Amino acid sequence: MRAFAVCRRSTSWTATCKRERSALDTKEAVIQEVTEDWEQDVEDLEITREVVDIEYEIGDYVVYPHHGAGKVLKKEMKTVIGESREYLTIKILHNEMTVMVPTENAGRAGLRRIIDEEAVARVTAVLCDETSTMPKNWNRRFKHNRDKIKTGDVYELAEVVRNLAIRESDKGLSTGEKQMYTRAKKILASELMYALELEADPAEEHIDRLIDDAHQNRNGDGHAAAAG
Repeated sequence: MRAFAVCRRSTSWTATCKRERSALDTKEAVIQEVTEDWEQDVEDLEITREVVDIEYEIGDYVVYPHHGAGKVLKKEMKTVIGESREYLTIKILHNEMTVMVPTENAGRAGLRRIIDEEAVARVTAVLCDETSTMPKNWNRRFKHNRDKIKTGDVYELAEVVRNLAIRESDKGLSTGEKQMYTRAKKILASELMYALELEADPAEEHIDRLIDDAHQNRNGDGHAAAAG
C-alpha cells in the first residue's frame, strides 16, 4: 500500500493535529499521514501495513506513528474540509499535542494499541542486539532510517534508535541524524512509558541503559571495568 503525501478526496485520509502551547497560543493544522519533518519524500516510500480494524473507546491507550503513544480523549462526529465523519481525538502526552484521526481510517493510519509484555521483551532484545547494516553515506543512511520510522513498526523504530545511539557513541552523528535520534527515542519512550508504567525521563534512561550496557559488554568494556 502506498502512503499518500497529498490530500486526494477519494483516496487519502487526513488527521487534524493541534499542539497545545497555552490558552492564548494554540496552533491548529491539517496534516497527512506523516508530519512535516518527513512528508517531503513519502510518495517514494512503499509501506506494506496490515490494516486491522480495531474498535477504540474513550480512555484507550494507543500509538500513532510519527507522534508516539497517547490516550483517546473523545470519539465524536466532526466536519473537516467539508466532510462529516467520526473522529478519535488522541492526546499525545510527551509532546503536548492532540491528534484527530478518522475512525474509519484508523487502521490505515497505523493507529494501534500499546505493545504488550511479549512485545516489550522483543523490543528489549532489539535494543540489546548488535548494530545492523546501514549505508555509509550519511544522506542515504538518513533516508534509510527515516523510511524505517515511517513504517510505524515498533521494532523498526527500536532498531533505528539502537543503531543511531551506538553510532553516536562510536563515531558521532550529523546534526540531522541527532535530531532524528532524539525524536525517534522520544517516540519509542512514549510507548514504553505506558507499557512499563514509567515516567518520560525514566523511560528514555531505560532505553539508554539497555543499549549502553549491551554495547559495552560486546566490546569487553563492562568486563574490563569489573576487573579493574
